[in-house]
Order: sequence, then C-alpha cells, then structure tokens
Amino acid sequence: MVFKKLLGALGVGGPSVEAVLQPGPALPGGPLSGEVRLRGGGTDVTVEQISLLLVARVEVEGHDEEHDSTVVLERFTVGGGFRLAQDAEHTVPFTVTLPWETPVTQLHGQPLGPVLGIRTELEVAGARDKGDLDALAVGPLPAQEAILEAFGQLGYGFKSADLELGHIRGTGQRLPCYQEIEIVPPAGQAHAVNEIEVTFLAAPDGLEVVIEADRRAGLFSGGQDTVHRFTTSHHAVPQAGRNAEVDAWLQQVIGAHASHAAPYPYAQGGHHHDDHHRSGPGTGAVVAGVAAGAAVGVVGGMVAAEVIDEIGDAFEDDDEGEGGEEE
Repeated sequence: MVFKKLLGALGVGGPSVEAVLQPGPALPGGPLSGEVRLRGGGTDVTVEQISLLLVARVEVEGHDEEHDSTVVLERFTVGGGFRLAQDAEHTVPFTVTLPWETPVTQLHGQPLGPVLGIRTELEVAGARDKGDLDALAVGPLPAQEAILEAFGQLGYGFKSADLELGHIRGTGQRLPCYQEIEIVPPAGQAHAVNEIEVTFLAAPDGLEVVIEADRRAGLFSGGQDTVHRFTTSHHAVPQAGRNAEVDAWLQQVIGAHASHAAPYPYAQGGHHHDDHHRSGPGTGAVVAGVAAGAAVGVVGGMVAAEVIDEIGDAFEDDDEGEGGEEE
C-alpha cells in the first residue's frame, strides 16, 4: 500500500509509514516476512516502537442481532529505538511467526471469506498512531488442506466460512475467535443433516478438529446440533488415509444420534464405502465449491476481490479491541 501519513496523535506533518509483506500466502504457525518503510515528516522524531497488529473481522452474536467487529489476534514488536530525521527514509525488515490458530483465508488461491489484515502502528513521543493496513492471505496447513479435500471426496460441498468471537469449551483454543467452515452434505445424507461446521485449532504438536453437525428436525424430534472433537497429526498421510479418517469422524458425528433420524449410510459397513463415495458430487467437491463461490453468503455476498480492495474501509469502521471478550 502507499505511504500513510500519521495525522492523529503524532500531529500533522508527522512521519509516514508503509508495510510491505512478502508475496504469497502465509501459513498458520509459519513465518511472515516483509519490511516497514518509514519516511520522516517535518521534524526529527525518535521512533520508540514499531508494532504489527494481526487483525480480523469477526462476527459477534448479541442478544437480538449479529454484528461485525475488529479484533486484534496478535501484536508483534518489530523495531524501534532510533532517530528518524526530517524527510529521511528508513527501512526495518521483519520476520514474525503467526499464531498456529490463524484463520485460513484461501484455498488453492480462492478466497474463503474471512478477512485478515496487518496493521502497522508507530509509537513516537509516547503516542501511538495507526499507520498502514495490508490484507493478509493465509493458506491451509497440509493437514487442513487434506482434511478439506477428504470432505470433498466424500461428497461434501463448500458453503461459506466466517470468524466467530468467543471460545469453544473443552478445547485448547488460544485466540479470541475461531473459524467455522460450513460444508453441505451429499444427497445421501441431506435427510439427516443440514450442514457440517468444521473448526481447525492447530498447535505445534497436532491439529484439533471440531465438527458440529446441524441435524434436521424429524417428525417426532426437534433438530439438534451434535459437536465432536478429534485430534490428528501434522504428519503427511496418503489422501486415502485422510479420507478414511474423516469418514470415521463423520460416522461418529452423524451416527451418534441415529435413533433420531434415518441411519447414517457410511455406518452400515465398510464394504459399502466406495459406492457411497461415488454417489456424491465427486473428488474435490469442497475445493470446487470454493472456486465456484458455492453460496451467496460467501464473503457476505460480495466478490472476494472487492473485500480485499476495501479492507481498509472495513477495518476503519471499528475501534480495534485487544482480543475481544470470551464467551
């Protein structure tokens, strides 16, 4: 982005700043590199601290309605303690490590919906001022990508993805929000479940996967949600192995309350699995759904590129909180 003049707490004629991120998507738990470029203003100043804020747009559920808010997921100090002369230029290279739970914003280059940004903040003379804001693209970890691919090969299709403020009880969640990836079942399971919500909670030693099934209401029983938590490793596994792993998860999630609905087809014996798998939309259905923009709800009904172009406006609408509130 272009240099942004800091006109707030630092005063008119203060320094300007631009953050340049390394091209390409970052990964959860991986490095994010780039440089902060500063240009001196009308007077010499001492730059006490340069911070990068990982910010996200999240959905907040209120008593009567939902609204979007901006949450700071992480704050990094990348420099400071130097004199910036009038009209002088100064560059500060950086490499920081993103949180393992950083939400995924794209899959195979196609936006999923969530919007993340890196805010550059400058502290001069004890005053902090917001500077540059850049969109941040984050791709999935190999295990996350393989699990989503497995859902596709089992016949499930992508619907939407969003970020929810709050904590999932009983998990090792660390960030103030979590990502929900909504996928829809193949025709064979549509009678039993409306959709599946998948949340990844990554950590250095493995991946926690939370799966919530929004079950359909039966004739004699109301609809209900069933939530299950699973763990898996980051180690490379053949796709067929991931498919079997996810299939087993689905048997447990959807088959947990089979008495309230028609039996889950996959739970009727492994020798039938291949036939059921072929009856779905086909290999890579989740990925294909992302590429096609499977639901109007994806990225709030806007073209993903427009969201990225207007990321500054989206974040400027809110005052940034330091992590939000826990549920």
